[in-house]
This record gives sequence, structure tokens and C-alpha cells, in this order.
Amino acid sequence: MLAGQNKEMFHTFRGYALLNQEENPLTPSMEDYLEMIYRLSAADGFARLQELSTALNVQPSSATKMVQRLAENNYLVYEKYGVIRLSAKGREIGAYLLERHKILEEFLKIIGTTANILEDTEKIEHNLSRETLTCIMQLVGFFRENPQWLEAYKEYCRKLS
Repeated sequence: MLAGQNKEMFHTFRGYALLNQEENPLTPSMEDYLEMIYRLSAADGFARLQELSTALNVQPSSATKMVQRLAENNYLVYEKYGVIRLSAKGREIGAYLLERHKILEEFLKIIGTTANILEDTEKIEHNLSRETLTCIMQLVGFFRENPQWLEAYKEYCRKLS
């Protein structure tokens, strides 16, 4: 055993994903689709396959396959003419995924990220535990409620630059 190492079991990135598969059966791609369908259907209660494929920058055939997969797992209903409606389960998860995205985006802005915020958010959001996300939400909430501390943090960062 290495000096200072505890008896915790380490795994590869894929190993952790496999361990957590029961807790979250959705792949990152499935989450991206549900989040975007939730966004697109917010106004009218439905999304269209073409607008989904455009929004995610994927081929319509790829979007069709994923939508069918999500429908098979009862996250949504795929109707004729490319109409997509979220099930209650899909809406609940979509709302959570959008909130997670927004919190992480705000967190990255708070810590001073200015470039690639969307890309970094997309990369991070699929790889956080709910506990870590809750901690980030609490920190973001703390800075919202205490702007003087956020300003003190920003001043600290300016001094380091």
C-alpha cells in the first residue's frame, strides 16, 4: 500500500460508471436527449424530432433511434409525424437534468470560467454524484444570498492573477 493511501477501492472511470448503473440507468446521451426534449417541450408540451436533431446537432436517424429507445423505457411517447411527448417520469427527470445543468453553469461562472462554459458543463454534469451536486447547489445558493462573499472571492482571484 502506498504511503498515506487509505483502504478505499479505486476504479477506472468506466468502473465507476458500471458501479452506479443501477442508481442511474441513463447513459449521458440519454440524459442529453431528455434534457433537450424537456427544454423544447416546455412551451407546447411536445417537441418534434426534426427540432430535436437540430438542437443536439445530430442526424435525424440518430435522434429517431434514441427517441425510440427512450420510449421503450417509458421516458416519453413518440407519436406519428415526429411528435415527442414526455411521460411523467420523463418530465421529472428532464426537470432535474435542466436544473443540474443550470446550477453547474452558474457554478462555473462563479468560479471565473469564461470560455467553454457550455462544453465544460456538458462534460461535468454526467459525472457528478447527487451529493456533490447538492454541495455545489448549496455553494451557489450561498453566493446568491451573500453577494459580499462572492465579491470577496472575486477580489481574492484578482489578486492571484
